[in-house]
Amino acid sequence: MNNAKAQVSAPTSVSSGSTADATNSVLRVPPASPAAAAAYFGASLAFHADVSDVASALAADGAPGFVVIDTRSTASWDQGHVPGALHLPTVLILEQAEALLDKSVPVVTYCWGPGCNGATRAALALAQLGFQVKEMLGGFEYWVREGFAFETWEGPERRTPDALTAPVGGDDCGC
Repeated sequence: MNNAKAQVSAPTSVSSGSTADATNSVLRVPPASPAAAAAYFGASLAFHADVSDVASALAADGAPGFVVIDTRSTASWDQGHVPGALHLPTVLILEQAEALLDKSVPVVTYCWGPGCNGATRAALALAQLGFQVKEMLGGFEYWVREGFAFETWEGPERRTPDALTAPVGGDDCGC
């Protein structure tokens, strides 16, 4: 018998209403059923894309099949943005989106980062206008932290990937 396996204890079952449920904040609310979890996570992927997937699609040969929208202010855009992104601040979406975008092409919105809901507000406004839309999780912050090239008012730039957000020495996190 493998020693590593021998040292692992069998999981204990937790039944609803047990003492463990009352003290364990993870299981205080039981997990969703597999069917409900599949529906939720499937829906999440319909609404979100991560920076690595967006970068990969943009770097591939041919058109990615979507347009990336930076929803931040002009000052923020100048500070840095995803190459090839269209600058359409959230406050201008109602006024300009239909003239700038094709409703048959999905849109991916981004803003500063996880602490900002500007991309969510922009995605809502675009959806209300009839556009297919996803939000890029992590926003510009994670684009830069994962080491992808970006453009500033001074020209192209790229930073070393943050080991806490991207694999060191590899292009793919394997997820």
